[in-house]
Amino acid sequence: MLLNLSNPDNKWMRHALRLAELAAAQGEIPVGAVIIQADNCIAEGWNQPITQKDPTAHAEIVALRKAAQYLNNYRLVDTTLYVTLEPCVMCAGAIIQARVKRVVFGSYDNKAGAAGSRFDILRDTRHNHHIECVSGVLAEECGECLTRFFENRRNSS
Repeated sequence: MLLNLSNPDNKWMRHALRLAELAAAQGEIPVGAVIIQADNCIAEGWNQPITQKDPTAHAEIVALRKAAQYLNNYRLVDTTLYVTLEPCVMCAGAIIQARVKRVVFGSYDNKAGAAGSRFDILRDTRHNHHIECVSGVLAEECGECLTRFFENRRNSS
């Protein structure tokens, strides 16, 4: 498969995939997230609910918290969030509250996704903040990362 690394969406999703692998190595569901502003990574996160004993420690939330600290502001204007898996309802709400400009995700989450598969919270025009949402960036690789994780988990039990 040819990959256009000059495409910033591919570049940053690759970064998010590396973070997803960190989550998997910690026994967490492999989801990684990166927040970019002006083509600079200002925050990153990966799933940590088990290790942090925190049900809200999804990759997106971890990255949003770090970005807010970095910017010294809870509003993350002119940022793009890259995440390997479609955000859930909780994460979609936090993304809207943070005023993220753009969300780019890899694989759809047909069970709990909130950006077009199960729900469409991010694209709902009833919010006072509208987010540009791009899906399917490196979807195959993002999906394979999750599939591998769950296959390994099943095979080890």
